Amino acid sequence: MKPVGSSKVLVIGELNVDLVASGLHSMPNLGQEVLASDFRVALGSASAIFACGAARLGHPVTFLSKVGIDDFGRFCIRALEEVGISTDQILRSATSPTGVTIVLSTREDRAMVTCLGAIAELKYEQVPAAIFAGHQHLHLTSYFLQHGLRPDFISIMRDARRHGLTVSFDPNSDPSQAWEPEIWKVFAEADVVFLNEMEALELTRKADLRGALEVLGAKTSCAVIKQGKSGTTAIRGASVIHVDGFEVEAVDSTGAGDSFAAGFIHGMLQGNELEECLLFGNGVGALSTLQIGGTGGQPDSSTLEDFLRARRGR
Repeated sequence: MKPVGSSKVLVIGELNVDLVASGLHSMPNLGQEVLASDFRVALGSASAIFACGAARLGHPVTFLSKVGIDDFGRFCIRALEEVGISTDQILRSATSPTGVTIVLSTREDRAMVTCLGAIAELKYEQVPAAIFAGHQHLHLTSYFLQHGLRPDFISIMRDARRHGLTVSFDPNSDPSQAWEPEIWKVFAEADVVFLNEMEALELTRKADLRGALEVLGAKTSCAVIKQGKSGTTAIRGASVIHVDGFEVEAVDSTGAGDSFAAGFIHGMLQGNELEECLLFGNGVGALSTLQIGGTGGQPDSSTLEDFLRARRGR
C-alpha cells in the first residue's frame, strides 16, 4: 500500500441521525412485531458515513450540509467533529428539524425509513463560492432526498471540476423507484459513480448485472457496482473488473456501501489502479460491518493495511 496522502475531500450532502435496530432475524411485515438484539442512536446519512470513512483513512474533510436547531443536529455535528471533520460549513435551519432515518438491520441487509426535515432545504445558493478552494475531491450522494440541491447537482460538479477536483457520485436509491432520466446527465459529470446491484438493475431496467454494466459502461466514465459480501464489479470503458468481498462476522451492514466508497476514493486519491481501489473499498466496507452503526467499525489506514495484508496472505 502506498503512503497515505493528504488529499483534502469536500462532501456536500445530507446529514441525519440513524435510529438503528440491529440483529433482526427477519424484516417485519405490516401488523407484525420482530425482536432486535440491539438499539442505538448513531450518526447517519450516506454523506456523513462516507466523510467519516475518508477522515479515518487520513484525509482532511470539509462537510457542508444543513440540520435543525435541535439535539439531533448537535449530535450529528459533535460526531463529525470527533473524527476531525470540519463542520464550519454546516447550516442550521430555524424551520425544519434534523433529518431522521429509522434503520432495521439484519446481518445481510437493512431497510430504512427517512423523515427528511432540513435535508430537503439545502440549496446551492447557500454554498460559499470559495468552497472548492484547497480541496482535491468532491463526493455527492442522495440525489433523490436533497430536493433543494437536486436541480444544481450538475452545476456543483462542473464548478468542482473547473477548480481541479475529481468528483464521485452515489445517488443512493430512489424512493419512488422512477429513476428519472435526468440522472444520466448527472452521471456524465462524475469521474466515478457508485450503485448497489439493486439500484443498478432498477436504473438500467435490465434483468441481470451484465446488462446493467453494458448500459452503465456506455453512459459513465467509471461505474462501480456494490454487491455486498459478493464483492464489487466496476466498468470503465471496455474493461470490466470484479473483486471478491471478504468473509467477516458481520454485525450490522448499515452504511457499508458508503464506507466502501470512502475506501475506493482513498485508493483513487493515492493514484492506485482500479482493481486496487476496489480492494480498498471491499476492505473498508467489510470492516465497517463489525460494529453497529455506519461509522463505528470504520478502519484507519493502518488497520486497513493490516487487514488486507492478512487476507492476501491466505
